[in-house]
Amino acid sequence: MNAPDIPQLPELTTVRGVSGSRGPVLWCRLPDAHRAISTAVLGGGIGAPRWWANVQVDRDYHRDDPIAHLREVADRLELTGPGVGMLTAARVDRWTTSSDNGVSTVATVGLGLPVPAAAPDEIDWWPMPGTINLLVRLPVPLSDAALVNAVVTATEAKTQALMEADVPGTGTSSDAVCIVCPAGGKATEDYGGPRSRWGARLARSVHRAVAAGTADWIDRHPPGDEHRRWRDRSG
Repeated sequence: MNAPDIPQLPELTTVRGVSGSRGPVLWCRLPDAHRAISTAVLGGGIGAPRWWANVQVDRDYHRDDPIAHLREVADRLELTGPGVGMLTAARVDRWTTSSDNGVSTVATVGLGLPVPAAAPDEIDWWPMPGTINLLVRLPVPLSDAALVNAVVTATEAKTQALMEADVPGTGTSSDAVCIVCPAGGKATEDYGGPRSRWGARLARSVHRAVAAGTADWIDRHPPGDEHRRWRDRSG
């Protein structure tokens, strides 16, 4: 599920011999002189990662050291230096892509447990893993504030795609995003909101990638499927 107009598409590799990693890994090396902002468990925050990896794990994943786990996977892939590592129970071989005027998005979508962001604590959500992981690349450098704003814009676009598909949640409780852009330069962009020049392109790219991944997941998990345990909206 790839699009030929997106440069530097990630690779799909099966990593064996690492506890908890019996599924494939979607990964890529990132260009030099780039920086990123991420919410991932490994490499989160603002930094200059050299690689990105999205590791598929079992639904009964039990390791309590995800950072060490991701570093083990990176070592097997010979990924050196700082990187961004994500975990998901979604099928990473079903990844979707989209681009818009130079902004590209790679998404893996799992919807076993969509949740409203402001759900009350007392709701007993089923412990079924479901994760939407995103890698977004922009061709222009962003200021720190614009990077933070870009995360919000990507999240809003993701939620829009879910709402349009009648998914009963704003996301899942374990979603992660990584936004990558060139470092430095005189043309640093100061805005990343949805109506800014590059924020709008980012929003459209993320929206289409998540919408495609959502449609694919729903098609493979019709109502009654054991992995689609969505609560009724009125419940």
